[in-house]
Amino acid sequence: MALISFVVPVYRVQGYLRECLDSILGQPVRDVEAVVVDDCSPDSCGEIIAEYAARDDRVRVVSLDRNVGLGEARNIGLDRATGEYVWFLDSDDWLADGCLPAVAERLRRVEPEVLVVDHVRAYWDHRTLGSGLDRTVPDSGDEVFAVRDRPEVLGVLHTAWNKVVRRRFLVEVDLRFGPGWYEDVSFGYPVLLAADRISVLDQVCVNYRQRRSGAITRTRDDRHFEVFPHWHRVFELMARWGPAYDDLRPLIFERMVWHYLIVLGNGRRLSPRLRRNFFDQVVADYRRWLPPGGYRMPGGIDGLKHRLVAGGHWRTYAVLRALHHSRRGGAGRLVRRVLPALPSWRPASRARLPAAADRLPAAPSEPVRLPAALSEAARLARKALLRAYYHAQLGRRLDPALALYAAYWYRGYACNPAAIHRKAAELAPWIRGVWVVRRDRVAGLPPGVPYVVAGSRAYFRALARARWLVNNVNFPDYVVKRPGSVHVQTHHGTPVKVMGLDQQGYPYGAAGLDFPGLLRRIDRWDYSVSANTFSTQMWERAYPAEYRTLEVGYPRNDRLVNAGPAEVEAVRRGLGIEPGERVLLYAPTHREHRPGYSPPFDPGALLEALGPAGRLLVRGHYLDPGARPAPASPDGRDRVRDVTEHPSVEDLYLAADVLVTDYSSAMFDYATLDRPIVVYAPDWAEYRRERGVYLDVLAEAPGAAVTEFPELLAAFRTDAVDAPPAALARKRFRDRFCALDDGRAAERVVRRVFLDEPD
Repeated sequence: MALISFVVPVYRVQGYLRECLDSILGQPVRDVEAVVVDDCSPDSCGEIIAEYAARDDRVRVVSLDRNVGLGEARNIGLDRATGEYVWFLDSDDWLADGCLPAVAERLRRVEPEVLVVDHVRAYWDHRTLGSGLDRTVPDSGDEVFAVRDRPEVLGVLHTAWNKVVRRRFLVEVDLRFGPGWYEDVSFGYPVLLAADRISVLDQVCVNYRQRRSGAITRTRDDRHFEVFPHWHRVFELMARWGPAYDDLRPLIFERMVWHYLIVLGNGRRLSPRLRRNFFDQVVADYRRWLPPGGYRMPGGIDGLKHRLVAGGHWRTYAVLRALHHSRRGGAGRLVRRVLPALPSWRPASRARLPAAADRLPAAPSEPVRLPAALSEAARLARKALLRAYYHAQLGRRLDPALALYAAYWYRGYACNPAAIHRKAAELAPWIRGVWVVRRDRVAGLPPGVPYVVAGSRAYFRALARARWLVNNVNFPDYVVKRPGSVHVQTHHGTPVKVMGLDQQGYPYGAAGLDFPGLLRRIDRWDYSVSANTFSTQMWERAYPAEYRTLEVGYPRNDRLVNAGPAEVEAVRRGLGIEPGERVLLYAPTHREHRPGYSPPFDPGALLEALGPAGRLLVRGHYLDPGARPAPASPDGRDRVRDVTEHPSVEDLYLAADVLVTDYSSAMFDYATLDRPIVVYAPDWAEYRRERGVYLDVLAEAPGAAVTEFPELLAAFRTDAVDAPPAALARKRFRDRFCALDDGRAAERVVRRVFLDEPD
């Protein structure tokens, strides 16, 4: 029998579930089991659970055919548990590293019925806030106690996950979770009241995740009224257990009123129209459950609130609540949030600004040489006028037929936005698609593609009035999300390296990043396009916001899937590739944490390994200055070519017979072609440690994987590149990451976003 059964109910936590399960299974104590209850989760949680169960027999899976809610899911998990103790852990939280030895030692030594452990609140910016357990109730060491001995234990947060409970004890007292929100209330307090042997371990064991979105405590809903039945259940249990508990009723009553006022006072939980009704129910419960001998009322403003509840004085309470929030900075925060969105000019000059901006001269084709100070002043003045023009345009109505596209910080026509633009032109020709490009990239646009130059008047006008804004990176910080506009974030690759908020754990890769600014940018998203389930899981944790995920495959890969032999031959011919040549595309990724680094790479040696029919294309990352110089081949033929500036990476994929890459998302796109891929990761240990990764590219590679350049040469000389083990690895990789790439991803996006068709 396991010492501890972790019961983990799962619902819509695909971005966090792996971290939760890893924190349990990776502890130095092996004498545990994880009873994972899939509460009919509509996302990919079921796949994640099955994956963990397949590789660790301590994971026991319970799959429900309908959603029953957190409380009942915990009850079902409890019924399946076999451990001596049970620990209910929420699936978006995680255990502290190495905490279980201390827990196991305390359980075995003092044999408590309930062990209370400490926790921290873990915020998105990696801040943690302690619970103050040591101030509420100190570590009990070898002693055990009951609530009467140390009533301050009732001040511990009333959750299930900070208590490890003897399973037999739960069965004996017949304590179960109730339905609905706030189910912890009718479990957490009764379990302490019923226990004769309580122990407190003053060690942080649980990281209580403070989610930006999706958490009940941050959700405005009338379901917060479900807190009342749970408190009723607490008092009903005490009544059922008999008069022996009457002396504890004042303590529980005070906690009830405290909790009700927390819910009522939190503006995120109840809309203003519901607060009066909620207050009335608080008053009713106050009068119903008030102990005959009264209770110890708190002092200060909290005591005043209790008195207002006792007297049913809603209006006075509402005024006090408003004043209290204002004193705490609520009004100041509102002002600080509103002011940045307002135009920065004085109202008297607003009427002149659009006209002034319209009279600005177009940027000259040749630079005009001005003294440096004068030139900078002119640049700043022009920038200020154009921003003013943008804000003025925000006052005009949205253009219902305008879609604005951009990619890679306005570098040109590329990636998922380009694929969506082409498909929208086919399926919704009445929508005008306009591209944003830098002035130096205009010449690279396909013929006939409408565009605006970044920073121009036309750009700011389109930016302010477009109904749809589609980008594979974020639009600038000054862009305002207008009501009725639709922002589509397509991303630009399945992530190997950690992204977004997850980069905070890797300072070398996060240098200079503005994470609060990032959150403001992702709050503009309406849709996030995902290539596969893995990406969806990572995006949800890296970019937590209220957008809707479109897990449809990658639109940019439609061309790879749909290309026939004739198109492939035309592309190869256009690149000067002769029939019968074996083309290797080398595409390393950018390493922002190691400026100037280039992986060990000898094009000449690799060509020799490829043989006389070999051809090498080198594609540097667009954020790097360019590919390394390529030596001429011994026979004088042009067998090595730098294709860093080639406008279409899809052309290069179609032309290549084999891809060599490291941590680039190129491997996921190229895998749709089902051609050999080699992972060459010479700095894997350092990259994983300093930049951080979501995927072990050596263990889960789409083919052969090497870390030394001689190993790369050997892989080609021995044909290990496409040997059966490599082909099997590629198949597994494609099954996991490329299942949605069927050539219709762009169509799915257009039909959902532009045509408003159902998924």
